[in-house]
Parts: sequence; C-alpha cells; structure tokens
Amino acid sequence: MKKALITGISGQDGSYLARHLLDLGYDVHGVVRRHSVPQNQSYRLNSYFEELKLHYGDLTDPMCIFNLINRIRPDEIYNLAAQSHVRISFDMPGYTNQVNAQGFLNILEAVRVIDKDIKIYQASSSEMFGNSIDEDGFQRITTPMHPVSPYGCSKLVAHNLAMNYKHSYDMFIVSGVLFNHESPQRATNFVTAKVVEGAVTIKKGIKSELKLGNLDAARDWGHSKDYIKAMHLMMQNTSPKDYVVATGESRTVKDLTQYVFNKLDMNYLDYVTQDERFLRPEELNVLKGDSFPIRAELGWQPEYSFESMIDEMIEWRVNAI
Repeated sequence: MKKALITGISGQDGSYLARHLLDLGYDVHGVVRRHSVPQNQSYRLNSYFEELKLHYGDLTDPMCIFNLINRIRPDEIYNLAAQSHVRISFDMPGYTNQVNAQGFLNILEAVRVIDKDIKIYQASSSEMFGNSIDEDGFQRITTPMHPVSPYGCSKLVAHNLAMNYKHSYDMFIVSGVLFNHESPQRATNFVTAKVVEGAVTIKKGIKSELKLGNLDAARDWGHSKDYIKAMHLMMQNTSPKDYVVATGESRTVKDLTQYVFNKLDMNYLDYVTQDERFLRPEELNVLKGDSFPIRAELGWQPEYSFESMIDEMIEWRVNAI
C-alpha cells in the first residue's frame, strides 16, 4: 500500500485527489490548518472523512512540516496548499509568498534531510506566464514566465525551487503547470462559482444583480477531477518531468457568464454590472495551454468539456440553494 501526504487536502483539488487516491488503494494522509470553527475546515471531505488520516499543520511552520513528514514517511507528497486567490494576493503579498514559496521550501528541505526518495508534486500555475504567450497563441513549459500578480510571482519562486532541488539533490520532483480548473467544490470567491451562484440566486429571486470584474479576461477552464488525475500520472512517470495541464481552449468571462445565464433562460445583460473593486492592478489577459505532451506521453485525457463542467456546477448550485 502506497502512502500519500496531501497538503491543502481540504481544498477543491485536495478533496478530489484524496478520493482518487483512496480508490487506488493508497493510505491517505492530509494536512489541515486549524480553524476556530472546525465544522468548516474539512467539509469537502465529509463523505469519506473516516477513511483519511488528517493532521493539523501549516506550511509556514518548518518544524511542524519536518515532524509530520518524518513521522508519516510518505511515498508521495502532493503540495496543493496555497494562498490561492490571485486578486487577494495583491492585498496580502507577504502572506501569499510566505505560504506559496517559503512553505514549499520547508517541504523540500524536510524531504532532503529525511528521505530524498520521497516523491514530490508541486502545484504550479498558469499564472506564472503572465501575459507571455507563444506566437501560435498557446502557453507551454518553454514559454517565458513573467507573472503579473504576487500570486504568480510566489508560484514561480516555488517552481524554480522545485527545479533547483530536483537537479541539485537528484530528487523526484514534478511541477504540474495547471491552467484554471473548476468544479462544484470551487469556492464562490472564484469567478466561475461566483457567476454560477449569482445566476442561480437571481433565477430564484434571492438577488437582483451580479457584480463582476474584467469580463474580457480569457481563461482555459477544465475540471478539477480531470486535473488531479494528471497530477497522479505525473508522479508515476519513470522520471520526473514537468507538464502543462490544460484543455487548449480559451473563453472569456463574458462567454462564461453568457453561457450560465442562457442555461437558466436569462439574459446576462439584464443583471450583470462591472465593479472596479474586482479588477486587478495589473490584468492577465489570455491563458491557453498546450497539453499535447502529457496527452501523448502519459495518456492523460480529460473527460469533461467546458459545457459539461459548467452544467454540473449549475445543477449542484440549483439543488444546494
């Protein structure tokens, strides 16, 4: 039985990855930050809570992380913990860097000292590219990375640390450069879930308008369930190699909003307004990833389309409200 340790296990990706690894027969451990209201800190894990081994911890506490890894001795570590909201990273740049960059360094150092045979997956991000894009309109591992947010900068630091430790200490470390991925588990302060919740509450007569930021921002949206399977495939590779995980299709926030409102028989123009509070100080315009290498080399293939993913999110939200 393989043993996995997931940081950020209570998040969207962590919860789906935990279920996937349990189904594959793993002994799954997870790191959970202590909240003052414990009922909310692991709600995404409720349906299989008893099958997991959860530990209180925080990436910013190096001794805590060292002791957890030393005690658990996992075969694989999936580092999914982060301050993950791009807009909020402008308000909390120091904390974002402390968690996303220094926190990952704490994991690297612990594994280097304890057991360099432990495999590590690092959750890198398409936000690392910023507005850099290749001539054919795609972003790939070789595309120059010029992030335009504190979040993207912190992820790029961690990404470079992963490469440095991999080559310096002959460690198995892979970085998945994942483009935007969503699901019914997505928190409502992220735009896809915000649009879905806003449209459903308007349809039900609870609210009368939805305020959004940049409607022209374009993103490559996939489903979290598909992307966590890519993470696992990367960790089973014969050698550590980084991959872009994406659908290869890009849509604007306006496209997303129009689709959701149309599914609920409404015209988004009647309800959606732009609010400057939700605009970034420096905007990232277009993201579209080239995932051909991971499809060709590891056989990864997403099962969800953009439409089926959004339909699932709408159905879940309709039943939840």
